[in-house]
Amino acid sequence: MRLVTAISMPLVMPAMGQDADTDGDLVARLREGDRRAVEQAYIAHHAAIRGFARRLVGDTASAEDIVHETFVALPRAIRRFRGEGSLRAFLIGVAANHSRRHVRSAMRRRRATERFAAREELGPRAFDATRQLINRQFAGKLWAALDELPIDQRIVFVLCEAEQRTSVEVAEIVGAPEGTVRTRLFHAKRKLREMLEDPS
Repeated sequence: MRLVTAISMPLVMPAMGQDADTDGDLVARLREGDRRAVEQAYIAHHAAIRGFARRLVGDTASAEDIVHETFVALPRAIRRFRGEGSLRAFLIGVAANHSRRHVRSAMRRRRATERFAAREELGPRAFDATRQLINRQFAGKLWAALDELPIDQRIVFVLCEAEQRTSVEVAEIVGAPEGTVRTRLFHAKRKLREMLEDPS
């Protein structure tokens, strides 16, 4: 039986260090409407936002859309930034807010891709192909399980388990009490464990 304590391939990433606390000048310029400040924020943080979005939706096209929407919304969203966390954490929160409609479209695309992959036959490199098939099957099962989670639980699970952020950091990102974050994570793990252990 597989206990869900962290996401395996293809979602896992190394534990992240603390975001640099050097955003004061950039945030001030963003609040003043400086367009170059948006470009600077994009250069500094787009890779982290794309990584979060990719792990959340499992779809590159949707992840790119989320990145785009996040930075388009930044000049208005920055008014809500209280300066209690890093700009990167704030941007991930903005991305999470823009991710909801993309989750459903990514689910549909992923299921269509899985149906196509299921029709593929093993090639002559049987051993390698079998290993890839097993990995693909587990990844597909994991994604299917993630698709069943409510979006708030899914966001918390990705932030806590895939990105290895603390519940305090995640609480700041999603704008919820730390206790709520822990509750969402508990329920997410329980549901994923039940689905992944289900032999059917």
